[in-house]
Amino acid sequence: MSSPVPTAPVTVVGIGADGWAGLAETSRAALRAAHVVIGGDRQLALLPAECRAERVAWPSPLRPAVPRLLAEHTGGGRRVAVLASGDPMFYGIGRALAETAGPERLRVLPHPSSVSYACARLGWPLEDTGTVTLVGRPLASLAAELHDGRRLLVLSAGAATPGEVAALLRERGFGPSRLDVLEQLGSDRERRLEGTARDWPHPPGDPLNVVAVRCAREPGAPRLGAVPGLPDEAYESDGQLTKRHVRAATLAALAPAPGELLWDIGGGSGSIGIEWMRAHRSCRAVTVERDPARAARIVRNAEALGVPGLRVVTAAAPAGLAGLERPDAVFVGGGLTAPGLLDACWDALAPGGRLVANTVTLESEALLADRYRRHGGDLVRLAVAHAVPVGGFTGWRQAMPVTQWSVTKSEAGST
Repeated sequence: MSSPVPTAPVTVVGIGADGWAGLAETSRAALRAAHVVIGGDRQLALLPAECRAERVAWPSPLRPAVPRLLAEHTGGGRRVAVLASGDPMFYGIGRALAETAGPERLRVLPHPSSVSYACARLGWPLEDTGTVTLVGRPLASLAAELHDGRRLLVLSAGAATPGEVAALLRERGFGPSRLDVLEQLGSDRERRLEGTARDWPHPPGDPLNVVAVRCAREPGAPRLGAVPGLPDEAYESDGQLTKRHVRAATLAALAPAPGELLWDIGGGSGSIGIEWMRAHRSCRAVTVERDPARAARIVRNAEALGVPGLRVVTAAAPAGLAGLERPDAVFVGGGLTAPGLLDACWDALAPGGRLVANTVTLESEALLADRYRRHGGDLVRLAVAHAVPVGGFTGWRQAMPVTQWSVTKSEAGST
């Protein structure tokens, strides 16, 4: 036996560029029955006169206004409809509404998203196509998604986005990438523009567009993989950099997972926090670095490597940790001998949290050996040697060995 469609104070209606003509009758009925319709100016203009509801345009910025507008217009039996572009739950207003009002107070009526339309036009399998939104997000976030041969759909912030995407691709060594700009998808005004990032020929067009990218790397451009251990040359550095092989081992011990937060203490060049965030787009990191020049360098590295959301705190630890959100993992790459630092890091972790600390000095190594005796975990020494010329032959040059302590708090308890 089927259950009736639940009623809810707010109905969220997805609408495409084809407007009223493209809506299912269920969506049309919800809009006709609404007392108030909230949406963007462009979306509200798509409604016909038979929708007699009061029309309320979203202000800018939109997100802070959501609680206020819902409070003003819901209640007293009033029926509220919210217009959204395409699928409201795919990079749309549906997320903000669910977080504000609660999903149980929403009835969501989706429309095909611009990504679905784009894949249909291009013949790309949706499940094999990456999606990046630049709506309200930095252009630099696209850089982390660039891999030779990958197909990406970029949700544009406006008419200028295609040219900005082409410029970023050129800067990152992806000039040969083919771009297809798909405008007004689903409407009778659809248009497709083609070219390469290297010589993108088109001026800004319609603001309602999606950029399709077939990633192609320039010969000789740096190859940045999808796993930790990027080449050292990918970083701007003054020498304070966790080197590639040790960095890969460190990230393996930290074990980033989607949505988790890392404290990277003694950031240096920012490599640990950056590669933590590159592990998954929802991973977050805070780097604490006391030197202002290095802190500025970390910001530049994060931008260049596609994680501009890395938060940099310019302060000495442990004082600089005050007020930070509780982490899921902590890496200590510098300042181990600072009084109270390891205790502050340990106390900040919830059961199940991980702590990893690296050092090359005997004094700090003694501290780690003591913590290993008290809390358990793993204490290892990482030694890396590189082949170098020795006269007319080749020999090994040993880097300074790194002592690493890693521990999961749930294994050792909270003592």
